[in-house]
Amino acid sequence: MSREDTKAALFEAIAMTGRAFSSPVRLELLDLLAQAPRTVEQLARACDQSTANTSQHLQALHAAGLLARERRGTRVRYALADERVLALWLALRDTALAQLAEAERAARDYLGEEVQTISREELVSRLARGDVVLIDVRPAEEYAAGHIEGARSIPLAELEQRIAELPPDTDVVAYCRGPVCAYAHEAVRTLQLAGRSARRLTDGWPEWQLRQAAAGHRAA
Repeated sequence: MSREDTKAALFEAIAMTGRAFSSPVRLELLDLLAQAPRTVEQLARACDQSTANTSQHLQALHAAGLLARERRGTRVRYALADERVLALWLALRDTALAQLAEAERAARDYLGEEVQTISREELVSRLARGDVVLIDVRPAEEYAAGHIEGARSIPLAELEQRIAELPPDTDVVAYCRGPVCAYAHEAVRTLQLAGRSARRLTDGWPEWQLRQAAAGHRAA
């Protein structure tokens, strides 16, 4: 095989990973798996797809090296292959939002009216002072798989009934799956309607865990 042939084979192999990102359904699956590993059935329910269609998309992502999987009895459980896949997905999402007006408009329409935000740095400082309460408004199974230290699990569907659990006269910060997840936006609106001071974290759990991993590598 000539050098030109081997070069073409190299770029074709890399293109296989790029093609895996070409489906909106696959991107949603990556977004869900950035929160927690899941079975095919759980993913199908979460993205409102048939089990067969979801399985086909997961197989394509796995073939491209983006997912790991393990069989547990009759069920197959998928997870992101490693933190590089997480970083790649977040970079693709953020680049689209920054560079494509269509993506930015779609995100704005989906999220609705903007709410007040708090940066990661300010949140860390205020958590250390103990003058803010942090709530994770993702589904409970996602919280169980990983969450920001010190956060309380109050899924969005339960928030209105559980506001009384939050300390009075204390600012509340909500976070969810990331900047294009509507859960935290809705949580802030719900809290403000109840008379509570609330903001959303600019990041979500995937961004937070990626920074933790990077910090761990630097420390090592």
